[in-house]
Order: sequence, then structure tokens, then C-alpha cells
Amino acid sequence: MNDVAADQDDNGYDRPSKSQLKREMTALQELGIALVELPKDALKRMPMTEDLADAVHEARRITDHEGKRRQLQYVGRMMRGLREDEVAALRTALDEHRGVNKAATARLHWIERTREKLLADDAALTAFIHAHPAADPQEGRTLIRNARREQQQGRPPKYFRELFQWIKDMSRQGADDPLEAANQRPHADTDEDGEDDEA
Repeated sequence: MNDVAADQDDNGYDRPSKSQLKREMTALQELGIALVELPKDALKRMPMTEDLADAVHEARRITDHEGKRRQLQYVGRMMRGLREDEVAALRTALDEHRGVNKAATARLHWIERTREKLLADDAALTAFIHAHPAADPQEGRTLIRNARREQQQGRPPKYFRELFQWIKDMSRQGADDPLEAANQRPHADTDEDGEDDEA
């Protein structure tokens, strides 16, 4: 009965229900854990109070499982002591870090997929050059040929890496998405080698 009253109080008074409080506590605990797991350079950019920063750094140092668990709980308690604006600032900084990280990771994956397409299908180079006119077709062909050869001969992936760098440099001038679409067209149209992503 009390729980129902507490839920109803939420409508008339500034008193959240027990379930709401539990959700908020869990969210703050998870936010604290996310801070502990951040790379060192990203952690420096987080707007933390001195006490919270000390607790987070201590949690990062502890390697003992039980000790770390207790310290993470302590970080969670520290998080619950923050003002709403302090929590909001932390969430914003964390979201910005994740956004940058996500974009960088997506770009690397796109470059890897583009390299696989160039190595699998000659028509993919035509699409790449069409999307990036500044790219030198001869240089691209040479890198692709050498990368294929070293793969066949089991040699160290020197040209394989150089091809990655070439794609990265040439694609800096434009957006990835139109190029991704352009790279898919030859596979969709010709379907010569079954290397399309849909296969």
C-alpha cells in the first residue's frame, strides 16, 4: 500500500517513487562505471569534482576484483551526491566523447570495407576514383596489384597497409556515405564475384 502511495505522491508532490529512485541510482552507478572505464586522455576532460576524481582514479588503480567492486560502489555513492547540473555536465561530456569515438571507429571500419572491395573487384576502383577525382588511378591500381600479390605469396602486409593509408588520405576530401554508396554500385550492377555485402 505504501508503494502505491509513494507512486501517487509523485503526481502531487516532489517525491519520486521507490522504483524511480532505484532507476536513478542505477543510472548514476552506470555513469560512474563509464567514467572509470574511460581512456586516460578522455578522463582528463570530464568535469568532475575533486572528490569524485580521486574516487575514480582509485577505482582505476585497484586490480583486486572485490576491492574494485567496493570502490565502484563508492564511486556510485559519490555520483549520487552530485548536483543535477554536475551530473548533466558529466553526461554531456561523456556523450561528446562517445560521439567522437563512434565517428572515428565508423570511419576506420569504412576504410577497411573499402579496401576489401578494391582488392576483390576491379570495378570498385572506378567507383572510388569517380567519387574522389583527386585520387590517382595509377597509384591506386599499383597499390591494389601489389597488395594482392603479397597476399597470394604470404608476404608481410606492406602494400595492404599502404592501400589503407591511401584510401584514408584520398577520402578526407569528401563525406564517407556517398562514397560507400558509390562503392556498392559496381557490385550491385555487375555482381561478378559475389563479393557484395549482401552476399
